[in-house]
Amino acid sequence: MTHIAVLGSINMDLVAYVEKAPRRGETVTGREFRTIPGGKGANQAIAAARAGARVSMVGAVGNDGFGTQLRSALEHSGVDTDLLQTVDGPSGTAHIVVDDEGGNAIVVIPGANGTVDHLAAGDEGLIASADALLLQLEIPLTAVLGGARAARAHGVRTILTPAPARPLPDELLASVDLLVPNEHEAAGLTGRTDPREAATALLEHVPEVVITLGAAGSLHAVRGAEPVTVPAPRVTAVDSTGAGDTFVGALAVALTEGRPMPDALRWAAAAAALSVQREGASASMPYRTEIENRYTS
Repeated sequence: MTHIAVLGSINMDLVAYVEKAPRRGETVTGREFRTIPGGKGANQAIAAARAGARVSMVGAVGNDGFGTQLRSALEHSGVDTDLLQTVDGPSGTAHIVVDDEGGNAIVVIPGANGTVDHLAAGDEGLIASADALLLQLEIPLTAVLGGARAARAHGVRTILTPAPARPLPDELLASVDLLVPNEHEAAGLTGRTDPREAATALLEHVPEVVITLGAAGSLHAVRGAEPVTVPAPRVTAVDSTGAGDTFVGALAVALTEGRPMPDALRWAAAAAALSVQREGASASMPYRTEIENRYTS
C-alpha cells in the first residue's frame, strides 16, 4: 500500500440545494440543506484513502463542534490524523449552493485553515515518509511552499492543485512535479483560454501538467511531447462539488502504484464520474472496488 501525505484545508461544507442558483439580490427557496465534511485538502485525503492508499492529513481544525466532526470524518474514511492540529477558534467552512444541473457556487471562510502558515513539528518527517504529497491553495502560501520544499528535499513526488487560482511564486512551481488545474484555473494562471495553449505555457514552469476538462475528460501534457486528451465516462451529473478533488486523490493513488499516466487518468476519471452522480463532496467519493468496477465496465 502506498503512502500519500496531504497538506491542506479542512472545512465543513454548508450545502444548499436549489433548482436554480440565486442571482445578485435575489432570494430563492431551496429544497434541502446538508452539512458535509469538505475542504480541498480533506477531500483529496478522503478520496485517496477510499481509493486504496494509506493517507496522512496535515492541517488544522478549530476547537468547535465542526472540528470534532471533521476529525471524525477523516478517521472514518481511514485517514491518519495524528498530526492534524486543533487550534482555538472556528473551523473552516464552505458555503455552497448546488443547482439542479449539478453546478455549484462556493464561498470559503478559512477559519482554522488560516493558521496553517508553516510546517509544524513532525510534518517534514511525515512528508519525507510519503510516496507523494498533495497540495492545494486553501491554506497560507507559506505553508504550501514549506511543504513543497520538504518534499523536494526528500525526493517525494509533489502534486499541486492550484485552487483557488492565484499567482504562484517561481520557487513553488520549481518544486512541483505535477500540476493539476482545471481549465478555468489554467486560464487564470496563463491568460490563455485554450487548454492546449495553457498547458504549453505551464510547461515552461513545471515538467508535467494535467488539465481537467469536466465532462470532456482531461488533457495531459509533458515536456517534449504533444498534449493528449483522455475522455471521461458519460454520466448525468447530480452534484459536481468535490469531483476535481476526487480525480486528484484517485490519480495520486494510481500514479504511486505505478500505473502509466494514460491508465491513471482513466482510473481517476472513473472515480470522478462516480462522485458527480452523488450529492456532496467527501460523501460522494467512491471506494476502490467501485472505481475498479467502473474502470473495467
